[in-house]
Formats: sequence, C-alpha cells, structure tokens
Amino acid sequence: MKKIVVLGLVGATLAGVVRADKMDEMWGESTVKLRAENAERGELFDEGNYAMFIHWGLYSQLANKVDGKTYYGIGEWIMDPKMAGIPAEEYKKLAGTFNPTDFNAKAIVQLAKDAGMKYIVITAKHHEGFAMYHSKACKFNIVEATPWKIDPMKELSAACREAGLGFGFYYSHSQDWTFPGGRKGPTVDENGKPATFDDYFYKKCLPQVEELCTEYGPIELIWFDTPGGMEKSYVQQLVDVVRKNQPRALVSGRAGHNLGDYQTLGDMEVPHHNVEGMWESVDTTNDSWAYAWYDQNWKTPKEILRRLIACVGRGGTYMLNVGPNQDGLVPPRAARALREAGDWIHRYPQVVYGTEASPWQHALPWGDVTVKGNHLFLSVFDWPASGKLYLPGLKTGIESAQLLDGESSAPIRHSVVEGWTVFELPPRSPEKMVSVVEVKLAGTPDVDPTFGVDPNLGTAILAEFAAVEGAEIFRDRWMEKFGEWVLVNPVGHWTPGGKAVLEVDVPFAGDYGTSLTYAGEGRLVWGIDVVGGEHIQNQQNASHNYQEFPIGWINFPAPGKYRLAISCLEGAIETAKLKSIRISPLN
Repeated sequence: MKKIVVLGLVGATLAGVVRADKMDEMWGESTVKLRAENAERGELFDEGNYAMFIHWGLYSQLANKVDGKTYYGIGEWIMDPKMAGIPAEEYKKLAGTFNPTDFNAKAIVQLAKDAGMKYIVITAKHHEGFAMYHSKACKFNIVEATPWKIDPMKELSAACREAGLGFGFYYSHSQDWTFPGGRKGPTVDENGKPATFDDYFYKKCLPQVEELCTEYGPIELIWFDTPGGMEKSYVQQLVDVVRKNQPRALVSGRAGHNLGDYQTLGDMEVPHHNVEGMWESVDTTNDSWAYAWYDQNWKTPKEILRRLIACVGRGGTYMLNVGPNQDGLVPPRAARALREAGDWIHRYPQVVYGTEASPWQHALPWGDVTVKGNHLFLSVFDWPASGKLYLPGLKTGIESAQLLDGESSAPIRHSVVEGWTVFELPPRSPEKMVSVVEVKLAGTPDVDPTFGVDPNLGTAILAEFAAVEGAEIFRDRWMEKFGEWVLVNPVGHWTPGGKAVLEVDVPFAGDYGTSLTYAGEGRLVWGIDVVGGEHIQNQQNASHNYQEFPIGWINFPAPGKYRLAISCLEGAIETAKLKSIRISPLN
C-alpha cells in the first residue's frame, strides 16, 4: 500500500476551530499491532467487529442550548471557548439538576444486542471532568453531585455481563476542564495555589483509572482519548494499571506514545484501503456524539450497514455511537435505525463476525466483500437491473455460488467473461437493504485488485489509489460543524506536467463517459489520457467544496487493462484537489 503524505489541513475550516494537523496530534500517534498478544485478550474486538459507543454526561442535559442559544457541533465540547465557553465553576453547577430518571441499563444493553453489537464502551469521564460513576477520588461525580445519586456504570456493567456483552470505559486521561492541573483546566486550586499536571494526574486521573479497573468487573477495553502533550511516563502508568487489574482488556490506540494495543482512526473516518493490523473506526449515528436537541441527521439502517461492512471489509472494527438525552434515553430514531440494521446482521452474521478483509482491498461499485476461509460474502447494496453481477479479478476457481435469503439459499449460475466472473441473478433482490451472494472457492482467494469498470454502474475510483508524478496525495481534513470531521485524500499541489495514474480493467470495448470530482479556484482545464491511446481535455468551473464535473468520452478499443493519466493543465492548478474519477458505460 502506498504511503499517504500528511500535509495538514488544506480544505476550508470554521474560523477559530482546531486545525486538522493539531487534532491529529491531540488524538495521538497511530498504533499498529498485528493481533492481540493472546487469543483471549481482545477476542470480542478482533472477532466481533461491531460495538456500541455511548457519549453521556452533564453536556447531555444542555443538549447544545445555553441561555436560549443553540450551538451547532459536537455537544460534549459545549464548555469549550469555540462553543459556548462556559466557565468551569458555572458548568459544575449543572450537576445539581442532572436527574436522568429514565435511564435503563438493561434497555440500552438490549438495544446493543438487538443491533448486533458485541460490546459497549461508555464515557466514564469526558473532557468536562464529570465522573459518570461513583468516584472516591473526586466528588464531582454522578452519585455525590446530582440528585439522582445512582451509579449507572454499576447497572450497565451488570446488564452487559447478564446479556453476554463485553463492557468498557472511555476515559479522557489528559484533558480535564474542571479539575486543577488538567489540560485546559483551571491553573490554580481551590486555595488559589498554582496547580500542575501532577496534581491532576496523581490526585484524580490515576486513582480514577484504578477505580474503573477494579470496581466494575471484567473490562473489555479502556478507551483513552486525546493524549496530546502528555508525557509517555504518565501514559505508561495508566497502561500498567490496566494490565495489572484487567489483564484481558485492550487499551485504545489513543492512549498515546504507541502504548495502546490497536490503531484508532480519526473521528468518523471509514477507510477506503485495507488497513494492516488491528484497528477500529469510531463513528456516530448522527452528527454529534453527545445528544444535541436539533440533530436529526440520522444514518439510515442501510448507511449503517454500508459503513460497518466497509470497515470489516477493510480489516477492522466499527464502533458506532449513540448519545442518550438528559433523561438517559437513546433517541428513538437512532434506536430504530440500529435495530433495523441489526435485524439484517442477525440474518447474515457470517458476513460480519469473525471475517477477514476483502482481497480486493477496496469496495466494489455494487457493494463490498468479506471473507471467511475459502468463502466470499458479496454484500450487494445496488442490485443490478441487468440481472448480471460482475466481479473483476477473481483468479481462484469457484465450487459453488448461492444467493442467500436469511436461512435459505438458492444456487446461482456463473460464467467467466474476459477474466470477470459474472453471476446470474433474479430480477428482484431478496433483501430490501443488502443482499448476499455466498461464493465457495476451490482454495484460498487469489485476486487481482485492479479496479474494474462495472458494465452496469460504472466505477468511481478515488485519487488516493493513484500513482502520482509532479503532484502529491495528502490528507484534506476539515469540520462541517464544530467536531464533525470530514476526510478526503486528494491529489493536489500540482506542478506543470504533473499526473495521477490509475489502472483499470475494462470487460467490454467501446466509448465510456468520464467525470472528475475536484475542488479548486476559478476555471480549470483537466486532461485525461488513455496511456498509449486517446487524449481528451475540458474546462470546467471549480469550487471550494468537492463537486463532480463531466469531462468527456474516452474510448477503450478492446477489453483489457488500461492506464489512465489525469492532469490539471491550465488555471490555478496549485489550488486544484482531485478527489476521484468516474468512468461510466454509455447506456
């Protein structure tokens, strides 16, 4: 896999928000491990592939509204100056009215189980510093500081054990905005004396992690977050506490200093390439992690499945967040989407659990692939109207193929055309959201991962898969709203003569339409060459955001593999950022 050069934020940002390169630094260095060090530790993570994240705290009571004003963005950062800028002492007063009497641990665990999730990770302490459990180390906690006086973590851990789910804690180990000495917290103590990070770490952080690891039964993992600026010796002490008290637990990659057990990608990041080692993507059911009163932009069940299977297909785990409201209830639309996606997972568990990454190393135009032994599971999101499903690059022989329908199945015919496997499918999909074709191979999958130009749908290929000359692939990350991260890996920093070259496999000769998705300034002239063949070019407008523009028709004179070279030829080429090319049959 090619290395993607990290050049920081190039796309548009909101005024005053954290730069993407600074956010990457705060999230911590990536940690890549090939597998858990023994078969027991991290088994649910490694084999379950799907988990529930829960963000719940005092911020849930505000729901992104302070003094009648709505703040748009991730609710757990409502204290931050870039949101409502609430002083620590004012914020702490919220505990006096936090009374989530509708919280039901068994109902939340049942939701996770219905959704097909294998473990739950919940915010024991977020950056605000409020402990959502009964902490002896600090009285700013849900039992001593609120009228509710209940420890929901006791109830949730017990409910998970009873239901057979794993359980773990999120803990913000560096940032603490209300305790003296914590990062971004008060700089003096209650007596006006200067406070250091040691004050915070030894009086609160280390004792609280010890509490979480000793008072709540078996822990699946401890999910540390935002270690930026934290010295390695502090992180090592925390990891040692976890290892001593919970030897079977994993430590998240965001512990920092490469001391975690696995890699955690950036917030809301679902990768397009296969990723080596143990890793997870953390995502949320809408735009905010914590409950926000206005946020009704829910992911549909189909989108949840698409992102889950993309993560599993790239070799990782998907942890999807819900944000209970001030009463302790998961929003009903989020619950409904999770359950509908879960109904599908319960019908097709073999697609998600204990599977391996796709040998194609990327998604396919109609869906994605997961693998178990010599079985391929083709998850078809876009049913082909032609009745033919095209699979490029498969070299291993097929013993059988069947279309699944829950517990039943029907054999389907297949043939090979120009090196492509073609499956004959019925006119209608048996599933509303995603249908599954199971392919039994004669041996271990052997695949040519070259992008195929699908005869039904065409193919969109991301520029991050290109080989580049006179340009660079970089990380273009920005926030749509505060904390709502978007990541594109475009080709940019073009120089005259620069090009991005992609290889494609074309099953049928003829003319094909092309379009490019890009951002930039002014009018840009783009060229596309079939290397050794036709050249086309066109001028189109550009925008600060990524938009798709048609370029023209190109010809592939015979079936086979071709190299396409894309160049930015004229205009403000230094501003141009190429996201993808789409190649479409002229139906």
